[in-house]
Amino acid sequence: MRAMAPTTTFPAAADASEIAGPVPIIRLQQVTKIFYAEDVETHALADIDLEIRPGDYVAVAGPSGCGKSTLLSILGLLDTPTEGRYWLNGQPVEGLSFKERAHARNRSIGFIFQSFNLIGDLSVAENVELPLTYRGMRPAERRPRVQAALDRVGMSHRAKHLPGQLSGGQQQRVAVARAVVGEPSILLCDEPTGNLDSKNGALVMDLLRELHEAGSTLCMVTHDPRYAGRAQRTIHLFDGRLVEGISDQETSSTVESYRRPTS
Repeated sequence: MRAMAPTTTFPAAADASEIAGPVPIIRLQQVTKIFYAEDVETHALADIDLEIRPGDYVAVAGPSGCGKSTLLSILGLLDTPTEGRYWLNGQPVEGLSFKERAHARNRSIGFIFQSFNLIGDLSVAENVELPLTYRGMRPAERRPRVQAALDRVGMSHRAKHLPGQLSGGQQQRVAVARAVVGEPSILLCDEPTGNLDSKNGALVMDLLRELHEAGSTLCMVTHDPRYAGRAQRTIHLFDGRLVEGISDQETSSTVESYRRPTS
């Protein structure tokens, strides 16, 4: 009888996720946003490609009117692109209904706004509790989460106060607690220090750094290069186009060159 050839065992093929790493929380592909008003077209964003992965801390910087807020609105599912594709946690969002977009925002995205956006006639604890209330979570489940979120930002001693009884820095810390209470995939920060003095602005930035070090993923829009420099990665927008690896000095020089009259 002829001897059989020895069997060769090949290693199992690696899973695609192991090769590519974790699925990006946010992925944009050729995203364009055009605003139409009568016969005028305003191109706010053009061909934006962007990936934000778990654990990233990304700053979006650029001059006023460059498209930063428009980009953040699209990332937060508050607006839709005119062209291009957007995946959130690996799932395409362009086909979602209004209700499905609201559900995705509540589960996956935490917002920190420049103007705090706290409800004046609700207590600090009630403001922080709102995202969980919208989820339909029972009060017995909500209370410990609210307490933990307020503890993280050092505001548990103000739980029963109204927003009007707090300083601007304290209100922003409450807004941060509201953003993290639902354990979202990513925090979107829209000029989080814009309404604060330099001391309170630095304290809020320190808090964001602590959240990142604890594992949170952040995307922050800012016009201040001091705060952009605190992020792991800074991307710049200019005339609606995204540029990575350009310094703030170079961005300012480019802006000035466009403003300078030609002879």
